[in-house]
Amino acid sequence: MELLGKIRGSKDLKKLNLDQLPKLAREVREAIVSGISRTGGHLASSLGAADLIVALHYSYDTPQDKIIFDTGHQTYAHKILTGRAEKFPTIRQKGGLSGFLKRYESEYDVFGAGHASTALSAAAGIAAARDQSGGKYKVVAVVADGCMTGGMAWEAMQNIGQLGIEMLVVLNDNQMFISQRVGRLGHILTKMLTLGSVQRAVRRTELFLSRFPFWGRIIRRVIKRARVFFFPGMIFEEMGFAYFGPVDGHNIPELVEVLGYVKNLRGPVLLHVVTRKGKGYEPAESGPTEFHGTPRFDVETGLSKKDPASIPTFTRVFSDTLVRLAAADRRITAITAAMPEGTGLDAFRDKFPDRYYDVGIAEEHAVTFAAGLAAEGLKPVAAIYSTFMQRSFDQVMHDIALQKLPVVIAMDRAGVVGEDGPTHHGVFDLGLFRMLPDVAVMAPADEDELQHMLYTAFALNMPVMLRYPRGKGFGVDMAAELKLLPLGKGRIINKGKAVNILAIGNRVHPAIKAAELLKAGGIDAGVADMRFVKPLDGELITEMAAASKRLVTVEDNALMGGFGSAALEYLNENAIQSTVLRLGIPDRYVDQGRPDELYDELGLNSAKMADRIAEWLGGSKIVR
Repeated sequence: MELLGKIRGSKDLKKLNLDQLPKLAREVREAIVSGISRTGGHLASSLGAADLIVALHYSYDTPQDKIIFDTGHQTYAHKILTGRAEKFPTIRQKGGLSGFLKRYESEYDVFGAGHASTALSAAAGIAAARDQSGGKYKVVAVVADGCMTGGMAWEAMQNIGQLGIEMLVVLNDNQMFISQRVGRLGHILTKMLTLGSVQRAVRRTELFLSRFPFWGRIIRRVIKRARVFFFPGMIFEEMGFAYFGPVDGHNIPELVEVLGYVKNLRGPVLLHVVTRKGKGYEPAESGPTEFHGTPRFDVETGLSKKDPASIPTFTRVFSDTLVRLAAADRRITAITAAMPEGTGLDAFRDKFPDRYYDVGIAEEHAVTFAAGLAAEGLKPVAAIYSTFMQRSFDQVMHDIALQKLPVVIAMDRAGVVGEDGPTHHGVFDLGLFRMLPDVAVMAPADEDELQHMLYTAFALNMPVMLRYPRGKGFGVDMAAELKLLPLGKGRIINKGKAVNILAIGNRVHPAIKAAELLKAGGIDAGVADMRFVKPLDGELITEMAAASKRLVTVEDNALMGGFGSAALEYLNENAIQSTVLRLGIPDRYVDQGRPDELYDELGLNSAKMADRIAEWLGGSKIVR
């Protein structure tokens, strides 16, 4: 790392000659590949953006000038170039660098970013604040093409154009979203690339005509209108942006030259930069989807170091069950928000392409689109990560629940998800959605229960929120026949005389082990698998409270407004006397780390649950 070892920020970067920058970018890529091979992370996007980020920090006076990124998938080079190279091997590890952007991690991280389509709105606000206070710094928003499919991005675009805010939008077009590019925007961007030579000819004509003040202005105006007509990509200019591009995002000298020109232009400017996902690392270039978010891998071969896959993941069980159900019922349709592989809908897509819809990174639209399908008698399932469903609360309330439309929302990655940290933990969905009338909210204890719950969800003919965790199941036997689960009913595994644990979702099996530890320590503990947060099984709660007078609720969700709160509300409303201990996510954001580390820290693994319950009952920790 001949050059990278000297870089602690943009001031050091500016000491290099322009012809040294490509070598620096190669060293940055080597550092990214080396680090992520050991920790896992978002590789392909960050490799593709490395040249662009080098050029941006070289051309702008950061951190005085503000660079705002959309999501953190593309920002590893940014972290390495801004004084965090030595800590990069800790990325996404407990106590280490975040895999996304955090304002309190570095002054260069101007605005936090873990979800897509936020950068334009944030950058517009920052630029407007600059103008109000009389500041002189530059504002740049770096937005990947996938993020441009989000409605919020277009809300910001029309507002920026209307106000004429002086800022640069860099459209990082890697010709993919997380998976393959979808939607009309992808078609427009592709057309812009194929017409690049024509656009350059138009630019040369404009420069020539600028020599003739009067007639040149008139002809240039006509050319601009014609260009908008013939080139759909000129939608940006119609929205008030001066459009430049496409520019090769891996030609650093050219990027620096273009940035040097556009950064001094007045008003909104959009620079269209074309990059290649995985650039510089052949396995990632040839398999960018697999290397979007990758586990640890061998650098030489590119092969991942996944754990043996003998136990299926919850995602795979959802995927297999959905395909099985769809084969028997043509009304079943599936919607994803640009995450076919992540949600397991790729199998459905390949089997039933005419019933599969990828709407891009547009969760709000996905949910209301599903409502429209249901209104006409279809059986839609929208598979979306729990953390991204937070964006669609209004659509669930207004478009699905209020109209009692039978849409199944499959919330993958519910609960603690691990190394992606607080922007991606799905720990708020139970509180968000259990407040809505006429909605069923369910969470399977294991992979076998998940298949039965999905089968049940389609049969209920009502809005259903089905949440399940990331990663492997618990290795339970999978029933061959699917069965209907009674709405709002849990199951008592065993009753305890001293205490009874009411568990929901993926904390049921750890609760069973915790009860075994308590029994070994002389405490008679029972466990119930609640299955439903709404409707809540009040009869089961009453029966367990009568057996022990002490109840413990356990959930992989925020305690405020979650399952434990629902149980307390029921006990209070029905005047049932019982002392209650609630275990779950406290009133704070959970940092990054391996799930086992986080469950230990939160007191939600078997051993910590047993100790906490024993101490609560007036004893001491369980001796093991």
